[in-house]
Amino acid sequence: VVSTQSTGSSGINAEYGQKTNQVAFNPMEAFNFTAACDDNNLYSFDMRKLSSPLNVHMGHAMAVLCVGFSPTGREFVSGSYDKTIRIFETNKGRSKEIYHTKRMQRVFCTHYSADSKFVMTGSDETNIRLWKSLAWGKLGPVGARERSALDYNKKLIQRYEHHPQIKRIKRHRNLPKMIKSISNEHTNIRNAKKKKEDNRRKHSKPGSVPRVAERAKHVIKEDS
Repeated sequence: VVSTQSTGSSGINAEYGQKTNQVAFNPMEAFNFTAACDDNNLYSFDMRKLSSPLNVHMGHAMAVLCVGFSPTGREFVSGSYDKTIRIFETNKGRSKEIYHTKRMQRVFCTHYSADSKFVMTGSDETNIRLWKSLAWGKLGPVGARERSALDYNKKLIQRYEHHPQIKRIKRHRNLPKMIKSISNEHTNIRNAKKKKEDNRRKHSKPGSVPRVAERAKHVIKEDS
């Protein structure tokens, strides 16, 4: 259950089927927050309207244990029981970066540095790790010619990002075999549910099986 308390004596509650492990508020948009849940997803909400989330952030293979926003409010980092951390943009449902190591265990806390260039994580094997928030970003001073080349490459990616091959290269990340196997299983389950729903809609009276948006599927009820 995610709960936010209003100025009066009454509160607003949005209830889900799984437990919420941590909630983080957007530092630049005071009414928006993101919840890390046991159903492998994160949910971004506007506290003024909890009937449906602003976005459902998917990708983790196991329960999400922690979440933390960057000072810019444009992205956040999440840590999971699947021994990975992911960086999401607030308006995107899929992660833009995935970090993992062989020795890192379950991640219990995540935090951004003040300049948003680094991410700090604490995991179950009692280690604190420092990661770059932009995986391909260069550390240290960058010359004018090098900066120009980096900006040019970035513009090329943005221009052709919808091309199938460019999209595949941009989204590709190497994952541990265990995470890949669990993710494929979750994908198969979602596809099977979608196929079953499509078949029910196809063989039912028109309008009797309405289409439900992904954002509305996860909220059980809202109390005020």
